[in-house]
Amino acid sequence: MSVHYRDAAAPKGMRIYAIGDVHGRRDLLDRMHELIAAEIERDRPADWRIIHLGDYVDRGPDSAGVVERLAHRTADDPRVLALVGNHDLGFLDFLAVPQQDGLFATHGGVDTARSYGVGLNVHDPVALTDGWTELEAAVPARHRDFLASLPFSLAFGDFFFCHAGIRPGVPLAQQAPDDLVWIRQEFHRWPHLHPKVVVHGHTPTHEPGIFGNRVNLDTGAWESGRLTALVIEGTEKRFLQATAGSAAIRPD
Repeated sequence: MSVHYRDAAAPKGMRIYAIGDVHGRRDLLDRMHELIAAEIERDRPADWRIIHLGDYVDRGPDSAGVVERLAHRTADDPRVLALVGNHDLGFLDFLAVPQQDGLFATHGGVDTARSYGVGLNVHDPVALTDGWTELEAAVPARHRDFLASLPFSLAFGDFFFCHAGIRPGVPLAQQAPDDLVWIRQEFHRWPHLHPKVVVHGHTPTHEPGIFGNRVNLDTGAWESGRLTALVIEGTEKRFLQATAGSAAIRPD
């Protein structure tokens, strides 16, 4: 059994907001949350979920603020959900063992460290160790606990949510965690439908990518200044984009 994007539906009575990669842009995340709150207040859906697709840290200016905000939001309301991304796991890996050639040190971790008030020199092993010691002390335990508790996937109705994608041909319940946060080419090139439409991020594109079997919501917020969400209600789908100064609503 498989489903096409045009026919896929959210559970009856539920509106879903799925939000792409944030990468340290707390300003855009806050703006998106404001837009969603205004819609929920206006429309009063019977039920709703807000699903964040991972990659909350690195590259942007305020990873610490993003993690703090999401840790509070998910604790305060069980309808606000967050999945883990590869950068979030890379951050935890670095806090455990500071590797000079790891994801965190080579792909935006310097910006994350700065958001915690720590200057990180990734080019010198001794300086890196010193910076790691400072960072390890600066990151609150609740931030680590939050990131470490995040699931790799969620499913609602005809949609499967994860950070990067799935391994084609493998049942959704048996997907490997590494694939859910890292996969690209094998997933992107798969021409056939999946048991559910996969909603993901991980691979930045100028506009959200809409395909019969998947939707990519990573619009490179940290650099483009545009954070994108997919809104699903019944079989209706639309996109909500937040920028630092405005927002745009795009139909499917």
